[in-house]
Amino acid sequence: MPDHDTGAVSLRLAHRSPFDPHGLLEFFAARAVDGVESIAPDGYRRTLRLPHGPASVHLGLTGAGSAGGAVDATLRLADPRDLEPAVAVLRRLLDLDTDPEAVDAVLGADPALAPCVAATPGVRVAGSVDAAETAVRTVLGQQVSVAAARTAAARMTAVLGERMPPELCPAESDPHLLFPDAATVAARGREVLAGPARRISTVVGLCERLASGELVLDAGRDPCELRGELAALPGLGPWSAGYLAMRVLGDPDELLASDLAVRRGAEALGLPGDAAGLEARAARWAPWRSYAATHLWRAAASAPTPTRRRTA
Repeated sequence: MPDHDTGAVSLRLAHRSPFDPHGLLEFFAARAVDGVESIAPDGYRRTLRLPHGPASVHLGLTGAGSAGGAVDATLRLADPRDLEPAVAVLRRLLDLDTDPEAVDAVLGADPALAPCVAATPGVRVAGSVDAAETAVRTVLGQQVSVAAARTAAARMTAVLGERMPPELCPAESDPHLLFPDAATVAARGREVLAGPARRISTVVGLCERLASGELVLDAGRDPCELRGELAALPGLGPWSAGYLAMRVLGDPDELLASDLAVRRGAEALGLPGDAAGLEARAARWAPWRSYAATHLWRAAASAPTPTRRRTA
C-alpha cells in the first residue's frame, strides 16, 4: 500500500516455502556495486531502471522481512505506471516463483547433495532486474575475481551512471545512481573502462548490439537459442552464455560445469571435479541443475582456499 507521507509503496512479495533469503543476500552482498546497490542490516537496497522512469527498492531479506511466506518490499517510483513491471522484475530477481519442494526432492535424492539440501532447503537462483546491466557485469567478471568485477562496474558507474531524483533515495546512505544503459556504455565505455583491450571491446560491442536491437536479452527468450547467439559474439564463450541464461532467463537447468568454483565445490562434496565427469553425474539433477550449481558454489566457499573466479 502507498505511504502518502513518504511516497513509498510497501508490498509483500509471496513465495513458496521453504525459502532461503540468506543465500540471496550473501550473493548480492558479494557483488554489490557502489552507488547502485547497498546491503544493510535489514536487507538489500538498489536502484531500478523501469519502462517509465527510475525507481528504488528495499527488500527485507533478513529476519521478519522474509518471514510468513513473503518478502517485504518498499518501492519508490518516479511513475506509478511502473508498479506492475517493478513487481515482475523483483520476483525474477528473487526467484520467487520456483517450486522449492520439487527442486529439493530431485537434488536431495543424490547422496552427495542431500546434506547440502537438508542444511539449506529452498535455495534460490539470483535473477536480474536489468538484462543489459547483468550482461555488462558478466563480461567484466570474465577471468577475474568477483571483487575485481565489482570494482570495475563501480568505477564505470561513477562516471557514466545517471543520478537518481532525490525523492527516490531520501536517506544519505541510499543508492543514488542508475547503472549506465547499453547506449551510454556503447558510446563512452572506451573512455572509462580499464583492463585488457579485448575485454573492453567485448563490453562495447555487446552494448552496441543491445542498443541497436541486434541482440535482444529478454526473459521470454528460448535459452538454447540465446546461448547460441551469445556464444557466437566475439569475447563471449559458453560460460558467459550459460551464466546469462541462468540469471536473465531464469533457466533452471544450467550447471555451468566449466565454472572453477562449481568444480571446486563438486570436489569438496566428493563429486567429479572435471567438467565432463561432473556433467555426466549431473544428468540425474535435471531439470534443476542451476540450483545444484548454487549449492556447489556454496560448497566451494566453505572449502579450504576457496576460489571466487568466474562467478560474476
